[in-house]
Amino acid sequence: MPRTVALVTLGCARNEVDSEELAGRLEADGWTLIEDAAEADAVLVNTCGFIESAKKDSIDTLLAAADLKGSGGATRAVVAVGCLAERYGRDLAEALPEADAVLGFDDYPEIGARLRAIVGGAAYEAHVPRDRRQLLPLTPVDRAAAAVAGPASGPRVMRRRLEGGPVAPLKLASGCDRRCTFCAIPSFRGAFLSRRPTEVLAEARWLAEQGVRELVLVSENSTSYGKDLGDLRLLERLLPELAALDGVDRVRVSYLQPAELRPALIDAIAGTAGVADYFDLSFQHASPAVLRRMRRFGGTDAYLDLLARIRAAAPSAGARSNVIVGFPGETEADVAELERFLTEAGLDAIGVFGYSDEEGTEAASFDGKVDPAEVAERFARISGLAEELTSQRAEDRVGSEVAVLVEAVDEQARSAEGRAEHQAPEVDGSVALTASSGLRPGSFVRARVIGCNGVDLLADPIGEPW
Repeated sequence: MPRTVALVTLGCARNEVDSEELAGRLEADGWTLIEDAAEADAVLVNTCGFIESAKKDSIDTLLAAADLKGSGGATRAVVAVGCLAERYGRDLAEALPEADAVLGFDDYPEIGARLRAIVGGAAYEAHVPRDRRQLLPLTPVDRAAAAVAGPASGPRVMRRRLEGGPVAPLKLASGCDRRCTFCAIPSFRGAFLSRRPTEVLAEARWLAEQGVRELVLVSENSTSYGKDLGDLRLLERLLPELAALDGVDRVRVSYLQPAELRPALIDAIAGTAGVADYFDLSFQHASPAVLRRMRRFGGTDAYLDLLARIRAAAPSAGARSNVIVGFPGETEADVAELERFLTEAGLDAIGVFGYSDEEGTEAASFDGKVDPAEVAERFARISGLAEELTSQRAEDRVGSEVAVLVEAVDEQARSAEGRAEHQAPEVDGSVALTASSGLRPGSFVRARVIGCNGVDLLADPIGEPW
């Protein structure tokens, strides 16, 4: 019989792509996708397993979906997929009997059949978690031919847009080869695996046909793209091809590793028409001592030099980063060094996280743990500084001209909202436009910045939209 399924997506843009690929597979297998979970035969929750707050959100969402089964609606099964499901497998299934099944990445190619059996009442035994880095050869150039490549990095081939809109993430690669001591992602996402340029371009063309005007390239580490295909400069050649596609007006690269950001890639991002002058840099800290314990490289002076080189190539470039405070062994001197870096960096957006032990990471076994109360104090202190600095950065943009991609129009209020080149979806600020005449979601318009509120800008449209 025909079946209906609702997909609930949590976590990052990479999960959004995974959900749309799952949706494509389900639709091709005869499933009907609907938005209302209460009316669906099955609810598929694409979970996040990154940090404790994300895990809790995933569990709460699964429990809320499970409550639908007793409410007299259509829901027959609630199934967990995604990073939390892959990371914990059988342990999650035993701890959460309210979910009817926990599926891992290896189940994605047969997701339609798996879900049909579960809705029909069949029991499905969850997988035993394993380190997915071991599923691919250690040498990156040997990975493309590995038979396990597809399931090891998640779904492939099919995709169905779930929300529409003029912006869409486009996955460059999956997995990560770095061994940061605070991060468990490589163990359940696997080793780094690039998608071939032909596959990326084909999907980009398809997205453009769906009305997408901005492509956001996502991965765990975009600066590594191509290394397993034998060409570490592949991204530099791919960017102009993506930007030249009919219908695509802006290409944005996310998640760049500072230690791997080579001059040629800076030039490709800053010098290619249609590629946003935007640098999403994973600094994490600025104290060399803390960075070494994180198994990362750099420090304040090296990072400031990198930003100077970026701004020499693109003076108005947007730059954002995340930082962690309270890492084991972090001293007051280390925090002061982080403050010095942030004060001089001129970042447009700063995400601040307080450290907590993450299961399965090397840092969880480190000594020198910072007292939780002190972590909270440092978090508040750096968050306050970040808010002040990013507000000042936004104020510095007053008087400048920006190209805004319009995402929402309020005809009654005669206003619109969108994002400038230095603002990525969801994680950065936005631009409120003072007029809406001739604007529609998906159009671009030049605007002059006349004010700001925190990281958000206020701007007057100038010229005709396109």
